[in-house]
Amino acid sequence: MGQRIEFPSDGHTCQGFLATPASGKGGAVVVIQEYWGLVPHIEDVVERFAKEGFLAVAPDLYHGNIAKSPDDAGKMAMELDADRAQKEIAGAGAYLLKRPECRSKTYGVIGFCMGGGLAQYDATRDRNVGAAMSFYGGFKKVGMQWDNLRAPLFLIYGENDKGVPADQGRELEKKLKAMGKDVTLKVYPSAGHAFFNDTRPAYNPEAAKDSWKKALDFFRKNIA
Repeated sequence: MGQRIEFPSDGHTCQGFLATPASGKGGAVVVIQEYWGLVPHIEDVVERFAKEGFLAVAPDLYHGNIAKSPDDAGKMAMELDADRAQKEIAGAGAYLLKRPECRSKTYGVIGFCMGGGLAQYDATRDRNVGAAMSFYGGFKKVGMQWDNLRAPLFLIYGENDKGVPADQGRELEKKLKAMGKDVTLKVYPSAGHAFFNDTRPAYNPEAAKDSWKKALDFFRKNIA
């Protein structure tokens, strides 16, 4: 269903994985990888969005590299240039908005772990973002300019997450609401980090199913 594609970004060519809806047209969604890279799980998420009627793409932020171990993944995440990655995410969004299958004027952005942090970052940098969703998002290399956030933001956390604590989400929700931002927070009591990834030991089917429904409803409401 999906295919590898190339798209322009900031004067160079990037790669990604694209899936188009069977209906022919759909709202645009950019899926941002975990710190492992553009692995089959992320490609599967892209295809799942397409099956639900969205035009979806995941940019390859590691440019063909895949982490083989947590140490490798951590090293690759630390070496990632956040501003370059954000430009490539925005480039992927612009690519979708120009495709004939796209029927939305803005794109949704969703990311997991490192990708969740980058989804937040992209939402503060790109006016083409119509909605942003961040699963246990954490990426310490970026400084968020929350004044620039215009799109609705949905934050997802697991109460048992030791790497990206749920209290981090609660603090961010409180801060953004005080700023008058449109922010929603959901914390899953029995879930840990990476609970959405069905290829990892921490996979939590109940939390994953519910959060997937929330993601679909969120994007259908804000970018369809």
